[in-house]
Amino acid sequence: MTEMTHQDALAQIKRGAHELLLEDELKQRLASGRPLRVKAGFDPTAPDLHLGHTVLLNKMRQLQDMGHHALFLIGDFTGMIGDPTGKNTTRPPLSREQVLENAQSYRDQVFKVLDPEKTEIVFNSTWMDKFNAVDLIKLAATHTVAQMLERDDFGKRYKSNQPIAIHEFVYPLVQGYDSVALKADIELGGTDQKFNLLMGRELQKHYGQPAQCVLTMPLLEGLDGVNKMSKSLGNYVGITDVPQDMFGKLMSISDELMWRYLELLSFRSIGEIAGWREEVSAGRNPRDIKVLLAQEIVARFHSQQAAEAALAEFEARFRQGVLPDDMPEVKVSASGGSIVVAQLLKQAGLVDSTSEAMRMIQQGAVKLDGERVNDKAAVVEAGKVVVAQVGKRKFARITIG
Repeated sequence: MTEMTHQDALAQIKRGAHELLLEDELKQRLASGRPLRVKAGFDPTAPDLHLGHTVLLNKMRQLQDMGHHALFLIGDFTGMIGDPTGKNTTRPPLSREQVLENAQSYRDQVFKVLDPEKTEIVFNSTWMDKFNAVDLIKLAATHTVAQMLERDDFGKRYKSNQPIAIHEFVYPLVQGYDSVALKADIELGGTDQKFNLLMGRELQKHYGQPAQCVLTMPLLEGLDGVNKMSKSLGNYVGITDVPQDMFGKLMSISDELMWRYLELLSFRSIGEIAGWREEVSAGRNPRDIKVLLAQEIVARFHSQQAAEAALAEFEARFRQGVLPDDMPEVKVSASGGSIVVAQLLKQAGLVDSTSEAMRMIQQGAVKLDGERVNDKAAVVEAGKVVVAQVGKRKFARITIG
């Protein structure tokens, strides 16, 4: 492998990443010519993966394609501890049965991205179940409470007198020890995992191993363009969504968010995406680029044929010469986690009153994402982005906050 090839590999690894620690160490490992052990951990707290998860998986696939060894860690042991969520509360632990059920779902889905021939799926219960009380106490002795409070969410909770359970300090220690058990060369994680990833470096040093490099990836915004993509917020695109739903959701994102998705989700080259930016600046309709993104994602998780069929259906529903190029984008607020469609239309300025909205619904003149609304009591959940149509000429892309 030549030095230029090393530089190219490093540039590919850093694409879309938030931070690489430490770059010089990674250069040395790449120069060694041996396949690196690349670790990424997932707690099976939910049974379905979404595009936010694939930001990490895509990076791992890139490293696989370079010849490196992927370690897809399912945190079945840590999943039963309960990681702090980052929202100033403790994530509830899962039962062994829940963990195993969700873990199997992960196994079924992860190979939609990763190369099964180059992936080793590991469970941290394999080594943690062998720990006894003395082993765990020795592991806890490697760090002080003051060091633990350097983690941002722990520090905030401590300063605001919110409770922190002792077992929560165990979580980052176990995640760090996973890197020891796996002899990881590099660990991938979201920006919210930086403390835990660095814990792996420190524990590897403690146990006499070379310290892993750390690559943090941005947290992908959901369809609303504001909050992190999350199933609980309803602003997600699941990798098991049917092609039509996946395509439609991706077409609903804002033009600004489209570039973010291209950077983090697309396998198109940096140069090609830069060229599209120039074309849009010169007047090309950004919807054309959004179609290319939606087709790429649908083809990845289904097939090229499914992507073409989803586009054809989308065009039949939305693009028969009626969807305006300058469709307004508005935000409305939903109290209680949802909003009645009539109120949604009023807040979006598509009708003058809720009574007018009711009449339009009764007349069959209201559509959300191309589907006619027939129920006057219909609601839309907060966190969603919908394309609303009233009559033949009134449209809006609405983000429900």
